[in-house]
Amino acid sequence: MSNYRYKRIFVIVADSMGTGYMKDAFMYNDEGANTLLHIGEKMPNGLTVPCLNKLGIGDLDPIKGTSKVSHPHSYVAKANAISKGKDTMTGHWEIMGVNTVVPFKTFTDTGFPPSLIQELEQKTGYKIIGNKAASGTEILKELGEEQCRDNSLIVYTSSDSVLQIAAHEEVTGLEELYRCCQIAREICMKPEWMVGRIIARPYVGTNKDNFKRVTSHRHDLALKPSVPTVMNILENHGFVTSCIGKIGDIFSHYGVTKSQNTVSNEDGMDKTIKEAKEGDFTGICFVNLVEFDSEYGHRRDPIGYGKCIERFDRRVAELLPELKNDDLLIITADHGNDPTWLGTDHTREKIPLIIYNRKFKNGRYLPERQSFADIGATILKNFHLEKPDYLLGEPIVELFD
Repeated sequence: MSNYRYKRIFVIVADSMGTGYMKDAFMYNDEGANTLLHIGEKMPNGLTVPCLNKLGIGDLDPIKGTSKVSHPHSYVAKANAISKGKDTMTGHWEIMGVNTVVPFKTFTDTGFPPSLIQELEQKTGYKIIGNKAASGTEILKELGEEQCRDNSLIVYTSSDSVLQIAAHEEVTGLEELYRCCQIAREICMKPEWMVGRIIARPYVGTNKDNFKRVTSHRHDLALKPSVPTVMNILENHGFVTSCIGKIGDIFSHYGVTKSQNTVSNEDGMDKTIKEAKEGDFTGICFVNLVEFDSEYGHRRDPIGYGKCIERFDRRVAELLPELKNDDLLIITADHGNDPTWLGTDHTREKIPLIIYNRKFKNGRYLPERQSFADIGATILKNFHLEKPDYLLGEPIVELFD
């Protein structure tokens, strides 16, 4: 037993699993959005999530299929964002204390400026095709054969501040794709563009009917957080910051002591459960499960999203027995992506906080938190570390009663 209340803290981000629009959602055209509530309404029998129900998910909203129950071993709350924006980096960075005052630029409506594309073509030596917002799988069906024929580069974006480059592994080559992405990263550091992430999207296959992205070879080049985060403070004091999924990339590996890529939510939960079983560390395990967002939210597939939540529920049920008495589990999100909403963009929503420890005796629904960063502040308090004034967040004191 360590001299900390919790030796290991597991933070699992169910990417985009929002729980109701924020007060300023009208500024983002998201007033009325509620990812969890609306998914429950679309599921024929509501959400079947017995494990999450026992942990108190029914306290968040009247989500069809859930119910309000006594949950002494878990605290439940909603958290608001202080940062501006509703993208991946903004949400994750705020969880670790960072206030993003100016939203990252997005290029969803018009694609990237011609001058940016021209410079990318000139410096990489490749013709650029695409240059629009698109699903990663759909754009391969549309342009993959052309890319293979001409050995060009497919450039596309999404609702995040991201420039993605897709190229065939055997035609263009993986290292060449990575080289081009590094050039794009340098170009997109210019203040007039300042794109949050550049992502290499390699794929394989012989034609549009069988092209498949090689997720394990995906490579992200992200901006480094503007200030040291909670993870940097942990690392500087000798604590482990073990990251699973795209967490390492989101933070440009700044403050990350260990990173594991994943190919799916299932793979992410496999690695998380293994960490719980075998990981003898003091610090945090920070996990992102992206498929809620990438496969179902952006594609406006509420049934697929709902089934994904149900699969996650089963994996949480597997995880709980592996947690020790001095482990803390926090299940949360980074923004919303209501699959019943207009368009394909993220939604400006509160995030859920479902916080479990088997020794809790007075778990209950707590008042709303003012910032996602209360997660990071709680982590610092647990490890007796001072939060600098430049970071957001107040610790959730009930967890230390």
